[in-house]
Formats: sequence, C-alpha cells, structure tokens
Amino acid sequence: MIEDHINRCRLRVEAAMKARLKTLPARSSNLQRSMAYALNAGGKRLRPALVYSAAQSLRPQLDFDQPQLSPIDLTAVAIEAIHTYSLVHDDLPAMDDDSIRRGQPTVHIAFDEATAILAGDALLTWAFENLTEIDSLPPATVVEMVRVLSKAAGPSGMVEGQAMDMQSTGVMRELAELQQLHQHKTGALIKAALVLGALCVAPSPAQKRALSRYGEAVGLCFQIVDDILDVTTDSQALGKTAGKDQQADKLTYVKLLGLEGARQEANRLCDQACESILDLPHPDTLVSLARHMVNRTH
Repeated sequence: MIEDHINRCRLRVEAAMKARLKTLPARSSNLQRSMAYALNAGGKRLRPALVYSAAQSLRPQLDFDQPQLSPIDLTAVAIEAIHTYSLVHDDLPAMDDDSIRRGQPTVHIAFDEATAILAGDALLTWAFENLTEIDSLPPATVVEMVRVLSKAAGPSGMVEGQAMDMQSTGVMRELAELQQLHQHKTGALIKAALVLGALCVAPSPAQKRALSRYGEAVGLCFQIVDDILDVTTDSQALGKTAGKDQQADKLTYVKLLGLEGARQEANRLCDQACESILDLPHPDTLVSLARHMVNRTH
C-alpha cells in the first residue's frame, strides 16, 4: 500500500536527518535546537518521498532499508531542509504570521523571531552542505544536483513564488497567473525532488523530462488540494491554522474556481501527472503517490 511506502520513506529520511544533525557543532545552543525543533516536528515528508520514489521508478532494486547514509538519503535530507526553512520563514510575522506549524508552535513562537530567521538561514545553507557530502556519484552529477536545487529554491523558483503570493493578496487575478505563482512557490521544489532522486541513479534525458512533467502537474495538484483543505478541514487535522488564506484574502484555486471547480482541476492534473510517467521502467509507486495526494485529508 502507498501509505506503507510513504511511512518507510518518512522513517528513512528522519533517521538520516537525525544522523546529520549530530554532525553539527553544539556551540550555539539555540541555533542547533531550533533547527532540530523545526526538522523533527513531523509533517508529511512528501518531498523526500518523491526523491526516493523517483529513484525507485528507474531502479526498483534499490534497498532503502540499508543503514548507511546513501546519496539518496543525503538528497532527501537536503530537500526536506529547504522545505522546512521555507516554512519557518513563511510563518514569521512579516510573512504569513502564523503560530502553528505541523501541530506545534512555530519556531518564532517556541524560540524568538531572530532565532527563527537564523534557523531558516541555517537550514537553507545546510541543505547544500548535505549535497556536497555525496562522494559516490560523479562530481559533475553533484554539481548538477546543486544547480537543480538552488534554481528551484531561489529567485527562479520558490522564493519568487512567495514574492508573487505576497503581491497577489487582495487582488483577483486570472487562473494562468495563479498557476504561474504556484509553479514557483510549490511546484518548483516538488519537481526538483523528482529530478534529484533520478540523478542519484543516472537517468536518461527522456526519463528526466518525464519526471519533470510529472512534477509540474503533481505540484499544482498538491497546491489545489491544499487550497481545498484550507476551507474544508479544521486546524487540528491540518496541523496549521485553517482558513488562514481566506482570512488574509489570498489568491487561491477555490477563490477562482469554486470548491467543485478546484476539485475537478486537481483530478485533471493528477491524471496528467500519471500519464506523463507511464513509459518509465516502474511508474506504479509514483502513480499511487499522485492518487494519494489528490485524495489526502490533511
């Protein structure tokens, strides 16, 4: 079952994160504690699961029960560190100003605002440190991985999407603009997770293109479901403040398409994602992941 696979990926990346956190110096107590607090708070671990699943879609014989920190583990840690940093900064008073994340107080509430800023900075740069620890892949591959992740996380990707999101608040725009926003804010990192997982096992150009197309479609699908859950689910189930986007007058798929229209668009994108990878050697897990995403309840 796909839930078992997701749980295996979660346990694997969480063990890898704990092992990597132990390598950090303990001189600045608040910094290390706040990094660990943010990383260990739980969450879906979707992006690491996509790293592992992309690799398995090309090389299903990979055994993720091995205890060592493999290139795929270090890649999964890197992608989760980037995602977690983005959440820490998104929750700050100057951004979304939220007090709950992953079911617990946000970092700036549990510590203080300055510590939260520094924890996010540290997680961002630590992500690339983890990639550079990969020594069993060709150096050119590691350089490409750094390029893929930095482009997805920076002003060409996630950060640009966040800026677009803040500028769109209170303004009704077209669907194409909303898609562009979330292709940056959410989709760029999801697509990067798939490409990075593939790079761990030497993909062909066609396989990279297929996984990129899957990532683009499933990234938008994931965001639409987030928008739906924001208005249909309570804070306890979500692990964050429900109704926050509506209260802030944010641009969402539900706002533009209505609840039923948003559900139809999510299902369309899920089908598109699944169709894009049918020529991969072993697409079944990624197909199941897409179906799981569109039907999730939190």
